[in-house]
Amino acid sequence: MGKKLFIFVILIFLAMPVQSCKKKETPQPPETGVPGQMQPGQMPPGPVMQGPISTEGQQMQGHGMITPRGKTQIVVPDSVKGKWDAARIIIEDKTTKKKNEYTVKLNSEFTIPNSNLRLSVGEYLPDFKMEGLKLTSVSNKPNNPALAVKIFEKNKKIFPAPEREWGWLFEKVPTIHPFEHEKYGIILKEGIKKG
Repeated sequence: MGKKLFIFVILIFLAMPVQSCKKKETPQPPETGVPGQMQPGQMPPGPVMQGPISTEGQQMQGHGMITPRGKTQIVVPDSVKGKWDAARIIIEDKTTKKKNEYTVKLNSEFTIPNSNLRLSVGEYLPDFKMEGLKLTSVSNKPNNPALAVKIFEKNKKIFPAPEREWGWLFEKVPTIHPFEHEKYGIILKEGIKKG
């Protein structure tokens, strides 16, 4: 009898760790299906473009996204081409806390008054989207407005990083890859349509 009891206790003892090792799954909340509503664990809206290089040679993004490495291409769709004339930008002098608004023509040069900064203004994409290495606009509505810029100080390019041709100012999410300077802040206020 003692031997059978001993074997029974051993079997129960061995079975207990197997039960406790089973992974408990956390129940996921059901999707609401409401368009535009953030789901738990979902990334906030807005473009994500630059980041450190991973060991696989891909761009690591601020929200953990990975995009292919290489030269990006700006593609302005026919629905957007020729529809926008300029953009309004706000220049902040961080030392005086003064902000000035300027209208800059697309595909032109603009020197910030009383400074050593010059902007090379590129394309305006009203509904910015990055598809692999293609930067485009998915509509002509200002859902995610972005302005391509290069910023020079004393004729030396200081924005974007040297490996990038264009940097982007985002109207609705100005903190994504912002232009950083000790004295000046530059943000996109809005695009201006032709006519």
